[in-house]
Amino acid sequence: MENPANVRVIAAIRQIPPGQVAGYGEVARRAGLPGRARMVARLLAGNDDPDLPWHRVVRADGRIAFPAGSRQHLEQCRRLRAEGVRVEGGRVRGMRRSPSLDERLWGDPG
Repeated sequence: MENPANVRVIAAIRQIPPGQVAGYGEVARRAGLPGRARMVARLLAGNDDPDLPWHRVVRADGRIAFPAGSRQHLEQCRRLRAEGVRVEGGRVRGMRRSPSLDERLWGDPG
């Protein structure tokens, strides 16, 4: 049986729409696991599901977590750009975060 926390994190990652990104901490919060950003990172590190949109998860400041020039870094940049995300110098620019569930249900509180 799969770990329920992992199932929630995977579901939260799948909810990030194409062309948008979320930070590790934001994914954890959406999964009901605030403060568990490192858990999200560990789960993604061991991911073997080719359909999981792992590339939409970045650091809170928009940086790609993989070392610059690595195969994973280049692949994440490629996938994000293919979705129309602006990536410069290993950082997502004009980061459009995915709306929270509350924002989806009730609209932007601003």
